[in-house]
Amino acid sequence: MKKAIAVDFGGTSIKIGVTQGAEILTKAAPLPTAQFDSPAAIIAAMCDTARELLRLHPDCSAIGLGMPGWTDFHRGVLYQLTNVPVWDHEVPVRDIMQKELGLPVVLDNDANCMAYAEWQLGAGQGLESLVCLTLGTGIGGGMIIHNRMLRGQTVSAAELGQTSIHWNGRKGPFGNRGAIEEYIGNNEFAADAAQAYTVAGIPKTPAECTPHLLAQAANGGCNIARELYAGFAEKLATLIMNLMYAFVPQAVIIGGGVAKAGELLFTPLQKCLQEQLFPVHYRALRLLPAQFGADSGLIGAGLMAAHYAEGELN
Repeated sequence: MKKAIAVDFGGTSIKIGVTQGAEILTKAAPLPTAQFDSPAAIIAAMCDTARELLRLHPDCSAIGLGMPGWTDFHRGVLYQLTNVPVWDHEVPVRDIMQKELGLPVVLDNDANCMAYAEWQLGAGQGLESLVCLTLGTGIGGGMIIHNRMLRGQTVSAAELGQTSIHWNGRKGPFGNRGAIEEYIGNNEFAADAAQAYTVAGIPKTPAECTPHLLAQAANGGCNIARELYAGFAEKLATLIMNLMYAFVPQAVIIGGGVAKAGELLFTPLQKCLQEQLFPVHYRALRLLPAQFGADSGLIGAGLMAAHYAEGELN
């Protein structure tokens, strides 16, 4: 497997490293996203870091970029970053970085990179149809159908966080009602949890109700926290149910911070799905935790780049 430079772009920090297959050979110091005042400044900083890594690994074959928001895989364009206010217009990232660094560049959505890593080398290895969900501040998705990444007409398929679980529910950012991200995104989950505790006479702030802290409380015997995770599982099951009836993937792979709750999430999730799915669909479904955790985006971006350099990426 060829080496590649990989970028995992986040709203808080930009992780850049050198990968070879599932191995991360070198990680540079993360770049704080908020310190930059323009897309040009962000790209320049990524190029500077890439040059430093190329001095250590001159045999890198390509560069892979995993970036949130609407990315055009075919054109190498990033349209907008909703969590990075200074990036509010279309930028041809691939062409700029190829010119600066002299290597092939692949740009894709960060959730697609996660899905690619899990499909090729992780929990979904050997499967031909799967859905990857990453649960965090937002809900990201990537879908593999018959051994191909599903991209859609506008190269923006699998924005699963914007799909509805309630026809007249909370508004999403585009006016869409019942967007699941508005219920089980980390911030929304924490806010709802704080309200539940307050109603029970136990005042808490959302900062005291992160998924990690709620999991600790639930495992310590707190019934409120356990009920909150059961409610989270019920909402997530609604999304997965819809995906099963629409696509019937072989597996749904779940990553992100909430997935670390383990059986606290997966046990009620299985129960909800068994209650809602046609038996044939339920028996066909595998629910799997992501294998690569927080490194999945970096590994996937590097793997895409290496496969592109080898002529194997479609």
